Amino acid sequence: MALTAEVDSIAHELSSLDFHHPFTPYDVQNQFMQTVYQVLETGQGQVGILESPTGTGKSLSLICASLTWLRNHKATRQEAELQVAGESYKDEPAWIVEQLLSRKRQELLRQWEDREKRLASFRLREKIQEERSRKRRRVEDVSAAVETTADEDAEWLLDADDDDARQEDALSGLSKESREILEKIGLGGRMKQTDDEDILEEKIKIYYTSRTHSQLSQFITELRRPVFPSSLPPSVAKGSDVSSTEPVKLLPLSSRQKLCINPSVARLGSVQAINDRCTELQQAKSSTKCSFVPKEELLSQTHQFRDSALATLPDIEDLHLLGKSLSICPYYASRVALPGAEIITLPYPLLLQRSAREALGIKLEGNVVIIDEAHNILDAISNVHAAELQLSDLRRGRQMLGVYVKRFGKKLKGINRVNVGRVGRVIDGLSEWLEGALKLKNEHGIVDPNDLTRHKGIDQINIYELIQYIQESKLAYKIESYVAHVESEGENKKPGLSKAGTPVLHMLVSFLIALTNLGSEGRIFYQKTQGATADVKLTYLLLSPTHAFSSIASSARAVILAGGTMSPFQDYKDQLFPTLDNTKVTSLSCGHVIPAENLCVWTLASTNTESPPFEFSFKHRGNKEMMNQLGLAILNVCNIVPDGVVVFFPSYGYLDEIIAVWQQRQGGSSQTTWDRLQARKFVFRDTKGESSEEVLRDYSEAILGTRPAGDKHTGALLLSVVGGKMSEGINFSDRLGRCVMVVGLPYPNIASPDWKAKLEYIESTTEARLIKEGQSSSDATAQAKQAARDFYENACMRAVNQSIGRAIRHRGDYAAIILVDRRYGTPRIRNKLPGWIQNGLQQDSHEKGLGVLMGALGGFFRKKSQASSGSA
Repeated sequence: MALTAEVDSIAHELSSLDFHHPFTPYDVQNQFMQTVYQVLETGQGQVGILESPTGTGKSLSLICASLTWLRNHKATRQEAELQVAGESYKDEPAWIVEQLLSRKRQELLRQWEDREKRLASFRLREKIQEERSRKRRRVEDVSAAVETTADEDAEWLLDADDDDARQEDALSGLSKESREILEKIGLGGRMKQTDDEDILEEKIKIYYTSRTHSQLSQFITELRRPVFPSSLPPSVAKGSDVSSTEPVKLLPLSSRQKLCINPSVARLGSVQAINDRCTELQQAKSSTKCSFVPKEELLSQTHQFRDSALATLPDIEDLHLLGKSLSICPYYASRVALPGAEIITLPYPLLLQRSAREALGIKLEGNVVIIDEAHNILDAISNVHAAELQLSDLRRGRQMLGVYVKRFGKKLKGINRVNVGRVGRVIDGLSEWLEGALKLKNEHGIVDPNDLTRHKGIDQINIYELIQYIQESKLAYKIESYVAHVESEGENKKPGLSKAGTPVLHMLVSFLIALTNLGSEGRIFYQKTQGATADVKLTYLLLSPTHAFSSIASSARAVILAGGTMSPFQDYKDQLFPTLDNTKVTSLSCGHVIPAENLCVWTLASTNTESPPFEFSFKHRGNKEMMNQLGLAILNVCNIVPDGVVVFFPSYGYLDEIIAVWQQRQGGSSQTTWDRLQARKFVFRDTKGESSEEVLRDYSEAILGTRPAGDKHTGALLLSVVGGKMSEGINFSDRLGRCVMVVGLPYPNIASPDWKAKLEYIESTTEARLIKEGQSSSDATAQAKQAARDFYENACMRAVNQSIGRAIRHRGDYAAIILVDRRYGTPRIRNKLPGWIQNGLQQDSHEKGLGVLMGALGGFFRKKSQASSGSA
């Protein structure tokens, strides 16, 4: 009851709150920002699942809401701390209390002013450098010494035993050498920076993550637009001449692959090789230490990097260039800037893996986590924890190991010799099982992990210790880099050796880690693959993201999941926060910023009463009459819709089948459906395995480019696939997507081993949880089966909604959306469409047939044409 009253109070205050949006926000943006603010303000353990369609300014709304809250929260908290301090002296005379509080306020103001002046000087310096177009100093000329070694074998030879390197501490995600570096520059406990070099630590941070570095860069571009008030409490700012605004302190975090400035390391390419070589160059015994690693005697250089980063809202490229200009490693130096940052951006993997967070020094306790493009989050968690291994990989790995042992075998002593032998046994044992799997009757299936480890006595090896040895000794890197060296020198060249840059042994380590982490939430599958030679692949799949995400959900003050197409919402609650009380979960599906007359949404169940209904289920989709009627419907749409029409099909295979039917002559017709489509519009198609860039370029040119006189084409038709290359991340805005059609419901293959395992897992865990909560066995079983069906259906509808979202991309855009399948007429399916699509949907359209749809489309585009002519 108290929580409800608190929420109501917050909601009332939000109506008049200034979010410092750089433009006049739309109503839906205000609604979105108020919801984000309310989730953050309500308190610990809150979750927001928010949907705001593409084109509604979602990123800017997230920025304005979260940073407005952060500044207000900091000011309120500091004011409260001053009041508590005053109350602790309540027995003292009033003038003494006021003097003490005045001193505290002055100290707080002094620290704030010192930081802001220091950062302002760096911003001014950056501006001067830009105005003068000074070229930053490049480091390639400085690093020649890194290329040479005293002993030509030293780079690849395993080190002697070092027990100390196996000890763990608070920075266990890093190597011993990396930990020592961070300790020297003030992180890790051994040394503390001097007080006059300290930066004010931000006690509450916002961690913002998205899927790609490109999306993170776009977010940072948006972050440069708004201006936010100072975080000083009112009693401190009052009467002072300090600025009423305060620039945002941002730090982008990334991997060594993106930030390394040492040419000899960065050129290695793969993440694993770069990580291993980096730590290799930090070892005390190395004769070729990396010259860019932060040094204790050059703390001022590290602090200059820190202050420059916090002053300038850099993206990853800027941070990389800053490191080059100062000749200091941005990967390590950025850790020193972490305490002073208000908002930290990072890609999914660095947030979702506990070991990565620990290595980066990220502490989520009491902080805010914002996950953008969150419709990907369930798959992203699975992908981060997935592992694959092929028989061909193991065969290559065995040959590489043989080449390495032939060269260095006599120099291997003690534990090195034992563990290299163990790696060979593991490779041989797994290879033996996979060679047997080639003879199995089924093309794919589930693997019992005990069966994998019976061969060659793998089950007698302590896999945990072996993994730790491989990681700390850099065995995989040393073997692979030596083989790459042999190949580049042309020595001992043998067919089948790994090509340079293919991290075969690193893939083995990833799979062994998955093997040791197996539990009720994970499964191993095998899949035979066809090619020039028969091969078989092992795949580890995380069936549920709950446990992997639990450390984030339980630590953070609040978690915001935001995306353009989050519907249907229930999976995020069930899969990520299954035990969280419903009162702590806030869901919002925003409307679009476009006016209602810019959207035309229809469902099409059949062309007419005599034709078979459109139902593209597995049972009916082979009906050739239905395929031909679909072709007729698309042809009619192409006759009315100007410019671009995009049609999404359930799969590449089904698209091939339909095109084959359309290319056949029907009755006495001289033209096929395919011929008639090509006569009306230029036709393009998405092809599996091929690049989409060329198709998109030609499709765009056909619509936007100039055409010769007499050309009767009215634009272009693009045939694509739900979940394919065109269904996400591609903008079919304006003329490129005046109509989007979705054919059928693209359910995943329920007969595949991974989907069978997922659904069985959901069913069994849901039933166990419900029985534990006190439900009867029969009720629990029924609800568990329904939960599995919902999850399966929701996966389908998320893919549909993502495809639909390709059309409307900004306020002035307009488009028609046509859902072709009678099942789109059912309330169950319609309720899983985004709110803005449901609002624009003609409710009884599935009953009206093709003729009425054509009339509606004709009227819609005539009005748009007239409006365009009038405005011109």
